[in-house]
Amino acid sequence: MPYTIIPATLRDLNALRELEKICFPLDAWSLFDLVAVLTFPNVVRLKAMQDDKMVGFIAGDPRPSEGFAWIATVGVLPSYRQQGIGRALLQACEDQLSTTSVRLSVRKKNDVAIQLYRNEGYQTIDIWKNYYKGGADAVIMEKRRIITGF
Repeated sequence: MPYTIIPATLRDLNALRELEKICFPLDAWSLFDLVAVLTFPNVVRLKAMQDDKMVGFIAGDPRPSEGFAWIATVGVLPSYRQQGIGRALLQACEDQLSTTSVRLSVRKKNDVAIQLYRNEGYQTIDIWKNYYKGGADAVIMEKRRIITGF
């Protein structure tokens, strides 16, 4: 079934809140964090839509002064996974980021996501101990890119 990737706005707050709760039951962002990601300037925020429903979301935080951008969150509803939506969101977000390096964090036990990121050119650069709720470690991954057209 086809999906589209379009910019997300503050109007998407309720749908994003629901997606966060489903995708990240232990680590869902607070209402404040969700409002921030939907309103802060320069943040790339994209949603995957299918049948007028938000089925995926990604936010990229450009940090040019630090030399990299940070993928702050990416999530796809469970019943829409394994359809390429997460990969498409990641690629669309990267396309809008102007840094030569993109970083993200992922739960160490999230093998499916880690494999996706590896397939997209990300490499593990660090492990942050006890980063997530419940004491789970985070794998910090980075992708170095050659930027053209900026």
